[in-house]
Amino acid sequence: MKKIASFVLAACAVAFAVPAAAQFAKPEDAVKYRKNALFVMQQNFGRIAAMAAGKASFDAKVAADSAAIAEFVGKLPWAAFGEGTDKGDTRAKPEIWKEPAKFKEYADKMQAEMSKLAAAAKTGSLDSIKTAVSATGGTCKTCHDAYRKE
Repeated sequence: MKKIASFVLAACAVAFAVPAAAQFAKPEDAVKYRKNALFVMQQNFGRIAAMAAGKASFDAKVAADSAAIAEFVGKLPWAAFGEGTDKGDTRAKPEIWKEPAKFKEYADKMQAEMSKLAAAAKTGSLDSIKTAVSATGGTCKTCHDAYRKE
């Protein structure tokens, strides 16, 4: 059953992410889409990070659910970094469009770590979650340092 659910989630991610670039009528729609996807991802990751840091009570189910959501939503924003989306209400640095291969590498690393976090959260082990939170947060920071305006 879990394999079927994983397959369905993966299929949905592909179904929604691949045509995402074509669905934006205006560049500002793409910016709004990616900002919202990143916000949802951050909120769910933040919930787990707070537990890992002892700032929130540990709840294994909430951690697992939040990690699964963050992993899924973490696949969505990348299609919205298309041409013309470097302007307007965005904190994205121009380097994203100048260094697309490096930006993709960072995004791929974050997604890989987010998957590890989801796997760790499924175990219910707070120690495993702490390790995964640290690694995932590190990939987020690396990308933000390089590609996000403060």
